[in-house]
Amino acid sequence: MAIKKTTKSAAKVKKNDAYECRICGYRIIIDEACGCAEEHVLVCCDKPMKKAAKPAKK
Repeated sequence: MAIKKTTKSAAKVKKNDAYECRICGYRIIIDEACGCAEEHVLVCCDKPMKKAAKPAKK
């Protein structure tokens, strides 16, 4: 998995947001927002991860 930075303005990743890979099912829950000015695109299986409907329960 890789993290790509872009300068495109879009919604920032927020704490407790969940992202999942639509290919393998890998899931990430953001535990700390970085505060960067640019957008971070989470990549898995060479495709950008999509925001999941609801975060997974702990």
